[in-house]
Amino acid sequence: MKNLLLFFVVAFVCSCGQGKQMLNEETQWQKKQNSDFKDASKSPLKPKDLKAFKGLDFFSFDASFVVQAQLKRTADSNWFKMKTTTDELSKERIYGVLNFELKGQYFQLNVYQGEDLMQTEGFEDYLFLPFLDNTNGSTTYGGGRYIDLRIPKEDIIEVDFNKAYNPYCAYNEKYSCPIVPRVNYLDIEVKAGIKNYEK
Repeated sequence: MKNLLLFFVVAFVCSCGQGKQMLNEETQWQKKQNSDFKDASKSPLKPKDLKAFKGLDFFSFDASFVVQAQLKRTADSNWFKMKTTTDELSKERIYGVLNFELKGQYFQLNVYQGEDLMQTEGFEDYLFLPFLDNTNGSTTYGGGRYIDLRIPKEDIIEVDFNKAYNPYCAYNEKYSCPIVPRVNYLDIEVKAGIKNYEK
């Protein structure tokens, strides 16, 4: 009986310790994402999914997925209509090209600027970085993920793939989400950011 009691005490302490360790690994950005998803006024989740929502599934933070990218601005680039998951089109332009090294490989990604957001207070300097990688369709959403950026004063911009998130249409088909241009494909597994959503 004593041995059995001791087993339960050890198991309880271990499980508490593990939970505490996971909490310490959670970043402020991850906490904010979960907080927004739990808030019915902000959440993209359907009402039935919101009721059962426990939290998003994240990769553990990995500093090697934080890169300093060289931004080559594309002055006076043409506006175009980016396809979305619905019949709507998003008016965008390529603001610039990001050049960076990740896991010993060199990559380029186009970073976009939306016409509507440019005219929205608080988002005048907002940049949109959609990308595809080799985790799509397995551990991450099949349609790729997004990263929010701001126009830097200089020509270096930090890209933190730990802040890669799913488009809202991954949670609810009513949303119209820009489709990631194929040119923004990274031939690497980006094991950072938010994983695929499983109901």
